[in-house]
Amino acid sequence: MEQRAAEAAAEVVAPARPELPADVLYLNRELSMLAYMERVLAIAEDPTRPLLERVAFLAMSCDAVDDFFQIRVAGLKEQQESPQALTSPDGLTPARQLRAIRGRVEGLVERHTRLFVEELKPQLRDAGIVICDAAELSDADRQHLTAEFRERIFPVLTPLAVDPGHPFPYISNLSLNLAVLVRDPLRRRQSFARIKVPPLLPRFVVLPDGARFVPLEQVIADNLQALFPGMEIAGHHVFRVTRDADLDDVDSEAEDLLAAIQVELRRKRRRARGVRLEVEPGMSPSVLPLLIDELELSAGDVYTIDRLLGLNDLMMLTSLDRPDLKPEPWTPTTQPRLGGAAEAADFFAGIRAGDVLVHHPYDSFVTSVEAFIGAAAADPHVLAIKQTLYRTSGPASSIARALIGAAEAGKQVVALVELKARGDEQANIAWAQALEEAGVHVVYGLVGLKTHAKVLLVVRQEEDGIRRYVHIGTGNYNARTAASYEDIGLLSADPGLGADVSDLFNYLTGYSRQRRFHELLVAPSGVRAGMLKLIAGEAHAGGRIVIKVNNLVDPEIIDALYAAARSGAQVDLIVRSMCCLRPGYPGLSENIRVRSLVGRFLEHSRIFRFGAEADAQYFVGSPDLMERNLDRRVEAVVPVKDPALRREIEEWLELTLADDTLAWTLDAEGGWIKLEGGRVNVQARLQEVALERAHGR
Repeated sequence: MEQRAAEAAAEVVAPARPELPADVLYLNRELSMLAYMERVLAIAEDPTRPLLERVAFLAMSCDAVDDFFQIRVAGLKEQQESPQALTSPDGLTPARQLRAIRGRVEGLVERHTRLFVEELKPQLRDAGIVICDAAELSDADRQHLTAEFRERIFPVLTPLAVDPGHPFPYISNLSLNLAVLVRDPLRRRQSFARIKVPPLLPRFVVLPDGARFVPLEQVIADNLQALFPGMEIAGHHVFRVTRDADLDDVDSEAEDLLAAIQVELRRKRRRARGVRLEVEPGMSPSVLPLLIDELELSAGDVYTIDRLLGLNDLMMLTSLDRPDLKPEPWTPTTQPRLGGAAEAADFFAGIRAGDVLVHHPYDSFVTSVEAFIGAAAADPHVLAIKQTLYRTSGPASSIARALIGAAEAGKQVVALVELKARGDEQANIAWAQALEEAGVHVVYGLVGLKTHAKVLLVVRQEEDGIRRYVHIGTGNYNARTAASYEDIGLLSADPGLGADVSDLFNYLTGYSRQRRFHELLVAPSGVRAGMLKLIAGEAHAGGRIVIKVNNLVDPEIIDALYAAARSGAQVDLIVRSMCCLRPGYPGLSENIRVRSLVGRFLEHSRIFRFGAEADAQYFVGSPDLMERNLDRRVEAVVPVKDPALRREIEEWLELTLADDTLAWTLDAEGGWIKLEGGRVNVQARLQEVALERAHGR
């Protein structure tokens, strides 16, 4: 059955689209993303959660809004300027989407402000963590801060004047700045200067008692006279600029992709268009128009924020040694099938005995995936290691050390590093260069496609010949995120799967027209067609579909799910973030239910289940159901064939569908409703299961 799905890349007839308005068929992608940010913020607003966990989720929500402006709003502004008439699948023009976004973001900003000012800041104070305003400090405290300013802050500040001889400076993305108005007492002329708050310094200056924190920009503002001696300080205002951060303009025909991306990163840092200006209330009427004009923005791009700008920086408070204000720490357990591997050969024997499924962060990434790579690097019988790397832990990680050690030992080591992984471009360049210097064969994938697949291949010489071992997962090879992202990985010595993964790497590193695989579904050639065929196969009474992804956006996949539901199939969708499908709409999607889980761990795995209980098929892999993943990325989906592992996945899915603690449900109006039962918490239950298994219960 899995092989038939893998061969589905031939001809798949797209389902007919119902005769309904576009805004009924599809929810808006951008507003759906903002709705996800609202669900994340709801965790920060939950008074039952530990205080520093709430602070962390507030910071994450603010960080998500920044990313949204850097990528999505920037993209809509480009579309708005396009000579072609562009509309979203739900029928909105870029201008209408930007207006709708403005209203939703203003609501988020109000919630951020209320939560920080009225709840978290007072509660932190009560807990002995005080975020102070410089104006409320004693003379002794201010003298201490002045000394700190002179010693550590003043030397790295550069006030930049703006006048005919000094052009308006470039304001870097997400930097915090002071707009300072100074007056010459002799000429009685007022001038403008800009001071960038140094991003390499901690955002909060700690007072000697170790419990009080003063925002860095306020310390600078309190000592402006030292920067402008002999001048009068007429006023100062804090502001923050967000710029376009998308690198999709990289020339796909460039002869040297790494060099091209380095050039584009430098260009973006210096020339990226502004998309948002955040300011404090009461900014001088002479300053705000200047900023808007010089940044080439409009009044609609300005957000007035009545509290600290850049609340993302509150994340530094979560590193404080206050276990009483944090969730109970979780230590992942070792998968029992991998726990007895004292030597490298034992690790391979465990996989050879049968496929192993690891579920992070409940199963340890260190004792599974990292141990697999480490065993491969140390084992003299291993001939080759090939791995895709999308978002990594950096050149100092144990994975990097293992790959470098394997290359130095003479093994054939190939690392496919995705240089265009959004937000990690610079880190991945450093990672690629470090590996290459150590003798690892580094490649950057296919022209015009991002490689998002999470695939690892180990080739080993054994007594009966060459054997291939593989890991195929849903998450990045990153130990840090593996501690907080929920992901699944399959370890296997299945010969057919090993042959497919070998063909996939040949496709990625050499000249190959490989498009069909026996076991895998591979994008851009096979995942869309395979998914459409699997969905169509359940378009009948008694049909059953359960899909768990981060995002469901692609109109063709949505149409197929509508068609299956109208034909009688029961469809459950677990979509953490963006969902453009409208569930429960009469005559369209009464048989479709959508839920989103937002909790301590970020739900990141992609699972696809098709069929009735007796012969259901299960797949796991890297793609979300978005056009970019299906058509413009290299993705890999693997069937789970072992009956015991299928039962495990079914239990996870059933728990997820039963959750009434972390879950939200999407209604036919496009609104998200929080479930309040409190009886089932899937993440807490999976922690319990992992502990029970580790203790042999």
